[in-house]
Amino acid sequence: MPASKTKKSKSLYGVHPGVVMMQKWLKELPEKTGRSLEQWLQLVKKSGPPTEKERREWLKKEHGLGTNSAWWIAERAGGKSETWDDNPEVYLKMAEHYVENMFSGGKAGLRPIYNTLLKLGLSMGPDVKACPCKTIVPLYRNHVFAQINPSTRTRIDMGFALKDTRPTGRLIDTGGFAKKDRITHRIPIASLAEVDDEVKRWMKVAYEMDAAK
Repeated sequence: MPASKTKKSKSLYGVHPGVVMMQKWLKELPEKTGRSLEQWLQLVKKSGPPTEKERREWLKKEHGLGTNSAWWIAERAGGKSETWDDNPEVYLKMAEHYVENMFSGGKAGLRPIYNTLLKLGLSMGPDVKACPCKTIVPLYRNHVFAQINPSTRTRIDMGFALKDTRPTGRLIDTGGFAKKDRITHRIPIASLAEVDDEVKRWMKVAYEMDAAK
């Protein structure tokens, strides 16, 4: 009797938009600059200045590269880029690790609250994806519309992109709108009971405000 194949479970998470952006950049780099990434790295290490900051300026001034390209090449030349930044499969594996690390140790008790907030965010619509970073979990529709942030050992700050909405109830203005940040408001959550109708309502409002125009 043939051995049954283990079915690979689907990740709760989606590929970070930065991965897609990096893939596009790598594909277009030779056509736009005349060199592949590997060729740029060889040039920087052979002929460029020693520090990352000097390399960025050198790439812009001596070779006419844009800010982003100069920044990314200088980072990679110094071995500082993320291992997942152009690989969706590697990113999804790292996303799981990010969340495990985020809710380990003193913050382990926040994991049930996180799981509930993640489920709530994903339930807003089929176009929502969660893309964990090292310290936060942003929720995307067209842009980041909400963000799960375990800010202390006893509290998760549930952030929302609500523009200049006037805060009411438990909703706190973060000052983000004035600073042109995506996340402009938050609700502190310290227990499952606090993931209530107020949190659900603001999650829905933030999701709907990020609808495509």
